[in-house]
This record gives sequence, structure tokens and C-alpha cells, in this order.
Amino acid sequence: MAVRIQTAAFDPGAETNAFLKATDGAGAAVTFTGLVRSAPDEPVAALTLECYEDLAVRQLEDLIAAATARFGLLAATVIHRHGTLLPGEPIVQVMTLAPHRHAAFEGAEFLMDFLKTDAPFWKKEATGDGTRWVEARTDDDDARERWNRT
Repeated sequence: MAVRIQTAAFDPGAETNAFLKATDGAGAAVTFTGLVRSAPDEPVAALTLECYEDLAVRQLEDLIAAATARFGLLAATVIHRHGTLLPGEPIVQVMTLAPHRHAAFEGAEFLMDFLKTDAPFWKKEATGDGTRWVEARTDDDDARERWNRT
């Protein structure tokens, strides 16, 4: 189980390949990579992520422990960047390893749903109209809440 909070760019393919080296007993691996989004109707020039790094590491370690216990994960890694990123750059990568695909998928979803709502990261977008903080989204809250019902 690993958590990395960093400003440096990472290579999602290389991270996945390194993660897959520890597949003893695994039948499934899931990798999710989140990217800086810039839509044609709302172009974003850059995204700045601020975080409280020590708290983020602790919270993500706790989330991985919860996901491991809940879904029987064999391994999980979360990599999250902060600082200024450009459209198309990876922001986050969540990787899970489990005996079966269902557990690997659910573990990754669980981690992302809680990461989006609970981890101490704040996003500010730079656009042609200036900068703006990215507000919390109710659909992210709804995605997180579903885990309390299942």
C-alpha cells in the first residue's frame, strides 16, 4: 500500500507496470488516471492544486486501509499531484490489485469517490476570464454517499 503526494509529473504507464510486478495471488488490477480537463466550451489554461500534504497522506493511507479491509485488496497505490498542471497532464492515479475483478473495480471506485470529497486538495482553474476556485460537486458527494448505503 502506497501514497505519494508530489509536484513532479509521473508516467501512468510506468507506474502501472511497476505496480503490476507485485501480482502474487491477484486475478485483477484496475488503474484509474485522472487528467486535467479543458473542454472546448470552457477552456482551461492551467489548474493549480493546493494541498495540506501531511494531512493528505494520512487521509489517503486511512482510505487505502478501509478499501483493503472492505474489498480484500492485495495492494493499492494512490499518486496525487499538486502545484500547477496543464490540460492533459495526469493529476491522480489510483491502482488496485485483488483476487477478482469486482473487488479491484470497487476498491478503485471507493478510493476515488472518497478522495474527490474528503482529501484536502483545493483546485483553482486559470481561464481566459481569470482564475476561479473549483466548487464541490453534488454528484461527487452522491457518489461518496452510496458507499454508506452498501
